[in-house]
Amino acid sequence: MSVRNRAAIVGVGETEFSRNAGRSNLQLALEAITAALEDAGLTTDDVDAIVKMHANTDLFEIDIMRSLGIQNLRFFSEIPHGGGGSVGTVVHAAAAIAAGQADVVVCFRSIRRSLMPASRSRAGRYVPDGMQYRIPVGLVTPVQWVAMFGRRYLNDYDLTTEAFGLCAVQIRNNGAINPHAMQYGRTVTLEDHHNSRWISEPLRLLDCCLETDGGSAVVVVSAEKARELAASGRSKRPPVFITGAAQGTGSRTESMTSYQRDSMSVLEEAEETAREVYRVAEMEPGDIETLQLYDHFTPMVLMSLEAYGFAAPGASHELFREGRTTLEGDIPLNTHGGQLADGYLHGFSMITEAARQIRGDAVNQLERRPRTALATAGTGVPTSALILSADGA
Repeated sequence: MSVRNRAAIVGVGETEFSRNAGRSNLQLALEAITAALEDAGLTTDDVDAIVKMHANTDLFEIDIMRSLGIQNLRFFSEIPHGGGGSVGTVVHAAAAIAAGQADVVVCFRSIRRSLMPASRSRAGRYVPDGMQYRIPVGLVTPVQWVAMFGRRYLNDYDLTTEAFGLCAVQIRNNGAINPHAMQYGRTVTLEDHHNSRWISEPLRLLDCCLETDGGSAVVVVSAEKARELAASGRSKRPPVFITGAAQGTGSRTESMTSYQRDSMSVLEEAEETAREVYRVAEMEPGDIETLQLYDHFTPMVLMSLEAYGFAAPGASHELFREGRTTLEGDIPLNTHGGQLADGYLHGFSMITEAARQIRGDAVNQLERRPRTALATAGTGVPTSALILSADGA
């Protein structure tokens, strides 16, 4: 059994993204979910499944059930590995629908970082095996872990940090023209990138994603139900079909610190996921018309472009230099500004932006409305990917 075009996203909902939402994590989740259900033309009475990220450690499906008055769930699951699980929520939803275990699935991520004490900060939320060996030498936070990958990547391909800067500038400037983005109106240049302070060499401030309060959700139903909702006029927008869905790990995997592999300049988990998602979708990189790639740190974006087949190893920076990933290019990347400029919800906005571009209601809507989109989850950890399409053929 394949999930190819068996399910579709019919509703998208988001709160504003901010540094201080002024309301609880639960409230943010409920706002996003109810907005997604309204967008889909459905109600809480229709929901029979919830898939969440393990990163929502203080919020469970039963909290959502009680708050929305849902009486029973036929299916529920939780995806681990932080940002690597964001797109995985929709992968599980599509699988549940294809297997007949669910009818209307809500997938969501909410976060209230402004309420987190130091012990629950970004560093505290990841506790990989072997931390007892890393803490004494100061290798504690995700930016430090990824800096190791970034340095290896630069060394292996004889590059400078300008490669990271090209990526940061292009994505951040997409956010600068997105009124929803936390960095709206804040254009940056390569010089700004070069002058931004070091966080963990070779990564500068502008190489790093934001800290965000907010909530985001999508509603997934069967392809048949999606077409019924559209034909009846209940859903506000056309359905977006889940043509490919996959998860992957790679070898010798640790949590964002897979230093024992043969190479730290490639993302094995992304390569494995890429092979599977293209296989399921019966597509190849040339069939993808827009990319929404997880951009927690710029080196991982460059490596992801290579893992998913859009550039040769060490050559992805040339895509930015040639303008191919701009809003006017042939493979527009992170059109909303991604997690570098729009907001950081562990990658959930990669799903919502991919869906909106295909539906035609994105803020930075591409002039040539894409028929296909690739959305990916966090890298350096077990990851996930979706290929979405307009026709579901």
